Amino acid sequence: MGSATRIDVLGVGFDDFSIGQAVGLASDLMKSGGKAYVVTPNPEIVWACRQNSDLRAAVEGARIVLADGIGIILGARILGRPLQNGRVPGIDFAAALFRKMAESGGSVFLFGSKPGVADEAGENLAGEYPGLIIAGTADGYFSSDSPVIEKINSANPDLLLVCLGAPKQEYWMAENAGKLNVPLSIGLGGSLDIFSGRARRAPAFYQKLGLEWLYRLIREPRRLKRMLKLPLFVLAVIWTRIRGRA
Repeated sequence: MGSATRIDVLGVGFDDFSIGQAVGLASDLMKSGGKAYVVTPNPEIVWACRQNSDLRAAVEGARIVLADGIGIILGARILGRPLQNGRVPGIDFAAALFRKMAESGGSVFLFGSKPGVADEAGENLAGEYPGLIIAGTADGYFSSDSPVIEKINSANPDLLLVCLGAPKQEYWMAENAGKLNVPLSIGLGGSLDIFSGRARRAPAFYQKLGLEWLYRLIREPRRLKRMLKLPLFVLAVIWTRIRGRA
């Protein structure tokens, strides 16, 4: 499925890729005509995978699994199997891939978020990456997969951004990959809100220190309940290392 050198962090394997390596493989996958997808799990998703075998299977089925959160990097280090290339934020990976796609007139379909957000994101991305084709958009409010899949397939994009939030987007890609005439899909959470300009990414200071999660928590205190899973993740990593288990 994924890289032969995946690093196990509490039962979830991560590809030890740099952004350049991930973009290179993604480009190859888009040319191959397959039906692959990319996931970018954070500690919250890893914790959920420990409790839900269906979610774990969806994550394991991804062709590329990138370590988006700083917690994953720290966890791998504590376990004694560090990710040498460090953190690969999903939004930075997407931006680098867009730059490469723009060189050859590649096309992307934007799927997710509230009505209007994907359209605004498409306008901004087309302006920022001249040559990148926005094949189409669809919001994340739907009652049936079929019309969405039909719309995506009719657009015939090289790349599909699935921004439904985790774990919904992971389930959706795993379940529908075979029905999509798209060589590569990427689950990117709230990225469309950032690309559209409706939300701001953490300042460079927070990014450099791996504290984007703290910035989001400050701006969205309601996320506190979700963030409580982080201490559980850290304790599980430490306990796993003490017991000498994978």
